[in-house]
Amino acid sequence: MNETVVMIGAGRVATHLAQALREHAGLRLVQVYSRTAEHARALAERSDGAAWTTSAEAVRTDADVYVFSLSDDALADVARRVPANDGLWLHTAGSVPMAVFRGRARRYGVLYPLQTFSRERSVDFRRVPCFVEGCTAEVTDEVRTLAERLSDEVHELSSVDRAYLHLAAVFACNFTNHMYALADGIVRARGLDGSVLRPLIDETAAKIHRLTPREAQTGPALRNDRAVMDRQAAMIADPDVRRLYEDISRGIYAEQLKS
Repeated sequence: MNETVVMIGAGRVATHLAQALREHAGLRLVQVYSRTAEHARALAERSDGAAWTTSAEAVRTDADVYVFSLSDDALADVARRVPANDGLWLHTAGSVPMAVFRGRARRYGVLYPLQTFSRERSVDFRRVPCFVEGCTAEVTDEVRTLAERLSDEVHELSSVDRAYLHLAAVFACNFTNHMYALADGIVRARGLDGSVLRPLIDETAAKIHRLTPREAQTGPALRNDRAVMDRQAAMIADPDVRRLYEDISRGIYAEQLKS
């Protein structure tokens, strides 16, 4: 049974996952690596005084599980520098193939939690869908067993399909939040508080639990109301934001024509 874990990374995902591994899976965090000493120390101190290091070469080699929770650009480089060992190596990235560990570890895979994480917000990990992959059928079973100690919703998914899932998540979460930021800027520029938009945002998200996104779509673009769209486009001073408004409006109308 996997009992000890080393976190390679100390960012938002690593912080939440380390907590879930302790509280739900019963693993003991024994070391944290981050290139930033402040981040490594902070996560270690939150984890019953685990050791920490800023040197990938100094990562201990006797843990059961090594969780690499790093930026996509850093993952391959750090994986090359962590000493080889017999532990189970996992990464949490949506768009990085499992094969990034090939040649570095004997047992490796992916544990991808499909959720947005912020340091200041707690997340119920039992409700976070987790997508797993392993280098062999035996390792896949091992990763699944670990994931099921964390989450009530676990799925096996290949690296290729996981990359598409990550792409979908970028549209559903990251792009959506950018729209919130643009909307917030518009109302604040007119002296209104951004909180006036929250009931609208909440209802927009809530509808998706009962309707398909196509059924839930409303607004002038759906009706192809050119008069309203032209007036609103003219109100946008930033040419990049104006193009974004126009492109999305065209996309909404084109999508409803498919039905």
